[in-house]
Parts: sequence; structure tokens; C-alpha cells
Amino acid sequence: MTKYRIGVDVGGTNTDAAIIDILGIDSPSRGVCASTKTPTTSDVTSGIYTAIQKVLEQSRVDRQDVVSVAIGTTHFVNAVVQADSSRLSKVAVVRLCGPFTRQVPPFTEFPSDLKGIMGGPVFYLDGGEFYTIVLILMSGPIKATVKNIQDAGIKMVALLGVFSPLDHNGIHEETCKKLMLDLDPSLSIVCSHSIGRIGFLERENATILNASILAFARKTVRAFCSAMAKLQLRFPLYLTQNDGTLTDAATAAEMPIKTFASGPTNSMTGAAFLANLDRGGGSKQFDRQVLVVDIGGTTTDVCALLPSGFPRQASNFVEVGGVRTAFSMPEVLSVGLGGGSRVVVNEQTGVVSVGPESVGHYLTSRAMAFGGDVMTATDIVAASAKADIGDRKMVEQIPAQVVTKAREQIRKILERAIDGVKISDQPVVLLLVGGGSVIHMDALNGVTECIMPPHHDSANAVGAAIAKVAGEIDVIELLEGRDEKQIFEAAKQRAIDAAVARGAERDGVKIATIEKIPLAYATNKATRLVIKAIGNLAPLDIDNQASESNTFQDNINDTLEGNEKEPSKSNKRRETPHFAAKPSLQIDLDTYQPDVRNNTWYISPVDLEFMAAGTGVLGTGGGGPSRIQYLHCLQFLQAPGYAGNMRVVKPASLRDSDVCVMGS
Repeated sequence: MTKYRIGVDVGGTNTDAAIIDILGIDSPSRGVCASTKTPTTSDVTSGIYTAIQKVLEQSRVDRQDVVSVAIGTTHFVNAVVQADSSRLSKVAVVRLCGPFTRQVPPFTEFPSDLKGIMGGPVFYLDGGEFYTIVLILMSGPIKATVKNIQDAGIKMVALLGVFSPLDHNGIHEETCKKLMLDLDPSLSIVCSHSIGRIGFLERENATILNASILAFARKTVRAFCSAMAKLQLRFPLYLTQNDGTLTDAATAAEMPIKTFASGPTNSMTGAAFLANLDRGGGSKQFDRQVLVVDIGGTTTDVCALLPSGFPRQASNFVEVGGVRTAFSMPEVLSVGLGGGSRVVVNEQTGVVSVGPESVGHYLTSRAMAFGGDVMTATDIVAASAKADIGDRKMVEQIPAQVVTKAREQIRKILERAIDGVKISDQPVVLLLVGGGSVIHMDALNGVTECIMPPHHDSANAVGAAIAKVAGEIDVIELLEGRDEKQIFEAAKQRAIDAAVARGAERDGVKIATIEKIPLAYATNKATRLVIKAIGNLAPLDIDNQASESNTFQDNINDTLEGNEKEPSKSNKRRETPHFAAKPSLQIDLDTYQPDVRNNTWYISPVDLEFMAAGTGVLGTGGGGPSRIQYLHCLQFLQAPGYAGNMRVVKPASLRDSDVCVMGS
């Protein structure tokens, strides 16, 4: 019997859906039976219901032949980016650190608005993992900590142990979590070992974000499950993650941060699939670079694809809503150009600019081609007769020179974005997807081929439908005196077994990435191995799997009140945040001058930021990054009564009798 998979992408403006015949992916249409786009609704449930209902009707597929639904969503990351207090919770932070790490407290790098919403009490407890030592947890301080959290009225807790990535089973953090839950089962505790890896502050930041969004994530996933129940679909519900792979609904409800970048990732993997790049191209695949350009109503996202067809991942830390975090996300460059971008003509100079302001989802009512009074990029397309959009008579009054200049601006913005993502001088193949892709009208310099695959406007939903299952291991092995090849093969097998355990079809599982990281200053050739295996979702016997796979859905629907809805979208704009760790954002760099008086340089937070950047560039000989020292100094400099007491003088200005103290 033919089986089908449904992919859904829930965006801030539209909800896209696509249905794929998994036995027909070798056909020219890649098995895509139908795709649709519908406005995202405030309650989420009805929007998903409408989108899935539409693709089922268009494709005439019997819902009994559908084996899974995969949903990608930007709801969680949007709540953080918009600093939405109705969707974020206050978080208490517990560090298992002994006497260490206190010089840089939690929330140090958070923008002021997010810190005001999320910032809760902070506790330092004895404990933590070192390379060979586990510090003992004390029940007395844990009891006092739980009592203080209760007194503060907080339910969300971020729990972090020093060097917890070395404890790859998370035993130490999990033990503390169990002790805390024994004292108060109503707490929701997120352990850092399940969120991030190396990088204490970045791992802590990501853990805090995950804890803060937890209540909203559970409510949202309940809404997803409710839509499934209304459609009478009794099969596994999956959510797509940042790396383009699937996770079950129960896991996504507890680890929403791992789905933050699922929207762009779905678009990228969907574009690669629709353009047949996932089938491989032999040597041809390596003598070119493939870039995906996803043009929406407001922004354009550009990302490079690896030969495997997956998006290139960010090599270092990733910022979300101004918060520096350490978890896997694709490296995407976003620019303010879309189908709804405003086109503005300077009457004095005649200069034409496009974006970054956009009419967004009001395009069909405010753009000139639809009877509105705002000139947009879509109107330029209509005036150029490059696409049949709206009423072309409504845009005839746009001067030809304005059309020409606007097209030139659109071309330049796209070229600059592409140049910002390219990593070599190899020929560029462009995959163009997204509902706003019609604004690409002119040939781009440096691009040898531009492909607009079928169903390009729903590539995000297609990416969700074809997402794979991943299994990953992150372990430390002592290689000295052992057969390294045997250790590696055993580790690969463990990653494959992990993927199969999560639902992958064993025969098709392949090793996608291998990271081999020697541990500095450690003996016995201690090496960290991070291995990821990826495979297709295994076909399920729905009759046998229904009760097990829907346990979470049934439980979560039981707690969903009939009249419960998502918070309505607020029109309140995010306040201009103060970035404590980025003071340069608050000044005019062109006019800034350091405070130098009487041969003494009085250090400001801006000066500290520049010094940290400079030492980071020049300190390539060792010593590690300077960011921790920068944040430590910043704490002193911004403390009450301390401002102005950090100074720099020239050695030549010192007298022979002056006393100098050196520390290291």
C-alpha cells in the first residue's frame, strides 16, 4: 500500500503544508502530491488543521495511508526574538560549581529586556565534574535552594554543572535534579548536559532560554496534538530540529530550543530535495558550491549546502535574540529584502531604496498592484511584467526609471548576500525558493545557474516532510595503548544504534559527521568523539504502534482545556534593549573617542569591548579566548562606585619611585 508523509511549517505569517508519496520520490515531481499555504492562526491548532485538510483534499489521499506528520515551527524562537513576556517565564539558575565561575554571574550577556523577563534568583552549590573528580552534592544546601525558589514563586529552573559535557550520561546533574524534584515535584528543571556542549556560559545561556520557553512549548505542542486529534490522524507526530532531523513530540516539548532554527533548515533541505541534490552528483557535487536563497515577504535567508544536502552549520557560537548560545544551528545570512519590501524614492536625490521595511502579510491589501498605496518589490515585478501578479494597470504610473533603479537595488542586495555566504571561488549554483522568489528578475554576477524547483513556494513544508532521523553520541575515550580503529568503529555503531532507536530504518543509516577533538592538557590521549548518524524514518505498523506512539498525545490532550488558546499576537513592539556585553551598539562608532586626560586613559565599557576583540585576534599563540576576562572586567567596571577606576598609563609616565604590582 502506498504510504504518505505530511510536512507542515508553522511560520509567523503563513502555515505551509505538503504531502509526499514516499514510494514516488524518484519521480520528476519527487513524490510531492500537493502543497498549500494558509494564514497562521492565533490558536495555532486551526491553522494546522486547515493546512493539512487542504493538502489531503487536493491530493485525494486517504488519511489512513498517511504514516507520519512532521511540523517545523518558528513560534519558539519568535517568542525570544520578540521578547514576548506572555510566552516567556522567569528562570532560577542553579550552578554546581563549588567556589568557581562566580566572577561572571548568569544573565550577564542577556539584553536588558530579556533579562528583565527571564532573570530569576541565582544559586551556587558545591558540586560539578572535573576530568577525574566528581564533587559531592550536599543535601542541606539543595533543600535551602529549593525553599528559596519556592519563596520566589518560580517553577522553571536551569541546572548547570561545571564541565558537565565530560559526564556524558549526565549523572551528576540528573542526581541533583532528582533531589530537587523529591523536594518539589512541581518544578520544571532543565539540565545543561542535554542542551549544549563545551562552553560553560554559552551552554548556560541556552539552558536558560530552554527553561524560559518551556511552558509555552508544552502548550504549543498540545495545540499541535489537538490538531492531529481533530483530523483523526492516529500516527506519530514529529517536530523538525535545527539540523534538519526529526524528534518526537514529547522530546520537542521538553527541548524546544533544539527546534529554534527548524524553519530556515526546512527550507534549505526542502530546496535541495526538490532540486534532486540529495541524490548526489559525483565529482560534480564537489566542483561547485550550492547556495539556497529563500525569499519571503520580509526577509531573504541565504545558506550554503554541504555535499550531503544538509545546510552548513555555524562553526562557533550562535546568537538568538541577542543571547550567545552554543548549540547546532545552520549558518544563515538574513537580509531585509522580500516581496513586501517597501520601495522608497528620495524626491531630492532621485535615489531609490528597497527595504528593509516591509508591509509583510498586508501585501495583498497595501501593495499598489492590489489597490493599496505602498510601492513594494512585488509592484516592481508587476510593472516589469515579470509575473502575473495583481492588477498591472494599478502599477502603470510607476516611472520606468524608478522600476529600473529598483530592480538594480534588488539585484545588488541579492549579490551582496550571496557574496557574504560564499566560501570559495567555485561556480555558484543558486536554488531559489520561497513565496517572494518572484522578485529575482535579473541575472546575478557570480552565479552560473539559478534553479527554481517545483513547489518552491512550499519548500519549507517539503523539507519537514522528508526530514530524517538522527542519532548522536558525544563521548571521551582514552586512546593510548588501544586500537583506535576499533574504538572508532564501535563509536560509529553506537551512533547508528542511537538513530535506529529513535526510529530510523537500519539499512539506510549512514554516518553524517565525525568530530575528533583531543583534550588539551590531558594524559592518555584523551579524545572527545562526536559522531552523528542519519537515516530515513522507518515505516511503522500503524496498528501495532498507534497506542505507544500516541501516549504523549493522549496524555497531553487530556490536560488541554477545551477553551485554551495561544496568547493573541501583541502589536506591542519590542523595547530597544540595552546589550550589557555589547556597549558599542549604543554609540556612534564614527564619532567615538576614548577618554584620555593628563596622559591617563580612563577605560569605558566600549574600550573594554574593543580590547577584547583585539586580544582575541592577536592571541592566536595560546591562552584561549579573552571573552571570560572581558566579562569579568565588565562586571567590575559597571559595579556601583567603581566607574572610572580602571585606567591605563604609559610606562614612560611612571617615576622611578612609583611602585608597580604585577599579577598573573
